Amino acid sequence: MYLTEDMNSNINELKNIFKGCDDVIFKIFKAGIKPCCLIYTDNIIHNETVRESILTDLMHKFEGESAADIALKGITVGDVKEEGDINNVVSAVLWGDSVVLTEGYKKAFVISTKGWPTRGIPKVETEMTVYGPKDAFTEAGSINTVLIRRRIRDASLKVRRMRCGRRSKTDIAVMYIEDVARGDIVNDVINKIKALDIDMIIDSGYLQQMIEKNSISPFPQMQLTERPDKAAASIYEGRIVIVVDNSPFVIIVPSTFNVFFQAAEDYYERWEIVSFLRLLRYIAAGVATLLPGLYIALTLFHANMIPTSLALKAAAGRGNVPFPSLVELLIMEFAFELLREAGVRLPSPVSSAIGIVGGIIIGQSAVEAGIVGPMVVIVVALSGICSFVVPNTAMVSALRLVKYIVIILSAFFGMLGFWIGVIFVIGHLCSLESFNFPYLYPFCGVDDDDYTDYKDSVIRRPIYKMIKRPVFAKNSQKIRMRKGGDI
Repeated sequence: MYLTEDMNSNINELKNIFKGCDDVIFKIFKAGIKPCCLIYTDNIIHNETVRESILTDLMHKFEGESAADIALKGITVGDVKEEGDINNVVSAVLWGDSVVLTEGYKKAFVISTKGWPTRGIPKVETEMTVYGPKDAFTEAGSINTVLIRRRIRDASLKVRRMRCGRRSKTDIAVMYIEDVARGDIVNDVINKIKALDIDMIIDSGYLQQMIEKNSISPFPQMQLTERPDKAAASIYEGRIVIVVDNSPFVIIVPSTFNVFFQAAEDYYERWEIVSFLRLLRYIAAGVATLLPGLYIALTLFHANMIPTSLALKAAAGRGNVPFPSLVELLIMEFAFELLREAGVRLPSPVSSAIGIVGGIIIGQSAVEAGIVGPMVVIVVALSGICSFVVPNTAMVSALRLVKYIVIILSAFFGMLGFWIGVIFVIGHLCSLESFNFPYLYPFCGVDDDDYTDYKDSVIRRPIYKMIKRPVFAKNSQKIRMRKGGDI
């Protein structure tokens, strides 16, 4: 459906569409001798722009003769375009633009006057670091693209905009460096987003679940971050950032298992310290996932593998416990999960107290009451603490789920079940891909990049040694540094 030259007919059609939308304003006025109508949605426009650059200029300063002169001589806003499709006019009004209809002209002038209420640039909350920038993304997609653009002042940084969601019409921006990112990956990302047929995209988490390849796996195949510096660094590596409006987190693809153990701070400190911390994260992830299952396998089936003195102390601690070891462990794991969830939902000042005091009180009380033994409390506490060392929340959630699979297998089959669980998890990780990149890269298939990606894996080499970009970049753009170090 298209606009006509009859302004009143156009107004009636739009009023019929916006029936019941009391926040959509229709204002009749004259620009010179031309009857006009200004249409906008209240409270999401920039009031000063509408008042000064549209109404004041057209009502008191406009001296043009034709309708086309309104855009050329009357409106002083930089972003003005003509639109004849009524559906596009409706979308523009709902998106914060102002629309001017003119008698005798079958197109509307769509003027950029967006003024969405937003909060200021916040500080990082979920990916905190000691060194490095402290700014974080906001819910405004336009601001998020600017935060990335200020860090990549390169004309090759492309921003491909589109809208997704039949009703939400959420703005999505795909950002990448054209001569660094692989074209097939860029096209794959864009085509997957365009192929979505869904009512709404409320947050980046919606989009992540819709376009990932293996939605059954608990392991994340896309990286979410609230840090603009991490997003910009990923783009420099040849990866792609997806900015979703209304979400303070952006999506980074492709993402392999290795990147979920990297923190933004890793590149702001000396390589020796970072290498130690990364090794610690991998060890902590293994302990958080496997320690409870190993404890069950040893206590139920292979007590002879435990040192005698330790076995005697553990048996003495369980003397008054009425439950078997598996039930005992699951009780404490369940209590720890409740404390973790309560700490997330409560306000910050209260959550820290709940986590520390609640854990101490519940653990001590459970031991004194004879519900659990002290050894189980130590195992569960150590497993929980180790899970907090991993810097990515989505990966922590996956490891928490896998932990219970290993516990159940160990409870039924002992060490055999324990190793079945380990092999099953490793096999599952080997089967995953992120936009055609093996999930366990660079720990598999390292020949593809001459083993250079090992320099930024478990051990991080000095910055001046990492001359080549990771495997995500085009082969023609592998070299990112021309001075110092060896290849």
